[in-house]
Amino acid sequence: MDWPVVGHEWAVKLLQQALATGQLSHAYLISGPPQVGKTTLARACAQALLCTAAEPPCGQCLACRKVQKGIHPDLYVVAPQTANLLIDQVRELQRQAALSPVEARHKVFILRQIEQATAPAANALLKTLEEPPAHVVLFLTLTEGEQTLPTVASRCQQITLRPLPTAQVAQALQEKWQVPPQRAELLARLSQGRLGWAVTMLTDARAWSQRTQRLDDLLTLSSQNRVERMRYAERLSRQDDAISVLQLWSSWWRDVLLLQHGCEDQVANIDRLEVLRGQAGRYDEQQARAFLEALTSTGRYLEQNANAQLALEVLLLRLPRPAAPQGESNLSR
Repeated sequence: MDWPVVGHEWAVKLLQQALATGQLSHAYLISGPPQVGKTTLARACAQALLCTAAEPPCGQCLACRKVQKGIHPDLYVVAPQTANLLIDQVRELQRQAALSPVEARHKVFILRQIEQATAPAANALLKTLEEPPAHVVLFLTLTEGEQTLPTVASRCQQITLRPLPTAQVAQALQEKWQVPPQRAELLARLSQGRLGWAVTMLTDARAWSQRTQRLDDLLTLSSQNRVERMRYAERLSRQDDAISVLQLWSSWWRDVLLLQHGCEDQVANIDRLEVLRGQAGRYDEQQARAFLEALTSTGRYLEQNANAQLALEVLLLRLPRPAAPQGESNLSR
């Protein structure tokens, strides 16, 4: 039967073969970008493992329906509490793992964002990874670019997921979520191959409004003086989404570069195409490339807990001014 997973065919095939031959590993570490489908893949494998049909996962049996609703008694999803995955959560996992399955032959545990585990929690998990009960299968997810203890990773079979092709994301949005073609294409391009991100944006009106405002801010800042830029940097440094803002701005300047090189078919922010065309003509390639590099390096500084206000002030002072007066005061909506 088909697994409820879009893309990642090689990973699905690997797990299917392991299930069919009875050679499923006791633990898997699934890594990849945020919202690329790591937990979805783990849930799909759990559904196949817990399904009672002859050809799992059938999607119709009681076990499959319970997995889909998140109420199967032998499936546990453990996620970080606040900012961390805590040792008490691992201890509870170990307590549950020691008990026999309630309905199935296995118990499946999905530990999300293992990079958020505290050192005591990660060390406590090692015991379960080293000597797991025969009926236990664990899936750990790890965000790309983050790290977990090497001793944790070495005790798992590793699966690395990559972003999906834009066309595949757009097709999935149209077929599974009935998204109109034009909007599906926009979301697919903006998602950078992360289907989960695209699906979230379908229903998150606040996030969509924030995107519009942040792009408006970027365009306005290019014509503001040093004092106004530093004030904005100070406000942004106090907000939790500063890194996400820089990622959004990076996508904008990447589009500017693409247009300067005649690659309009690869532009992500296609709903702002006319404004982007104007921007591509107001800056030279060296300016666009230099500021894109500055955005990337500043994002790394923030991830390393550098002085956020100082880093953002330096960044915005490097934001180039347009070579000609702007024809628009705001991005077209």
